[in-house]
Amino acid sequence: MKIACLGWGSLIWKPGVLAVASDWFNDGPELPIEFSRVGDGGELATTLCLNAPPCRVLWAVLATESLDEAVRALRVREQIPAERSDGIGIFTINISTVGVLGQWAADRQLDAVIWTALPPRFKDVEGFIPSLDDVLGYLISLDGDTLAHAKSYIEQVPDQIDTPYRREIKKLGWD
Repeated sequence: MKIACLGWGSLIWKPGVLAVASDWFNDGPELPIEFSRVGDGGELATTLCLNAPPCRVLWAVLATESLDEAVRALRVREQIPAERSDGIGIFTINISTVGVLGQWAADRQLDAVIWTALPPRFKDVEGFIPSLDDVLGYLISLDGDTLAHAKSYIEQVPDQIDTPYRREIKKLGWD
């Protein structure tokens, strides 16, 4: 079984227990990604954000034989409890697969695709999509280790994850 994982944030440079069997390829599908989730370390992380314009994400083949094993590894890497049903996205390919993601996966002869599906989070509210002013105000308010961590995160996100918020964050001198 050939399983791929989509990535647009720290998975790319820090896969942890996720057994990546290839390089990260930059020709993934286009998805609506934005810097819209305050992570546990204070970073402003990238996440799927339905009101964001799409950008091309990255992908890698996983060194796993089963979809269950791949999902478990991604859950562990992302610290998503097994009982949380919305934390991992799963797409399996079959004979009637259609749509942009289906065509993209079929073109690469993939059997399944997984990704982190945590929603935006701001002010400790899951699902809250911060405005640009919220994001800039948050980043400007950071200091010390949290500031260093947040800045490092944004600087390590691949350049192709070019979002409206990122373009404004760069004006703060973060790139």
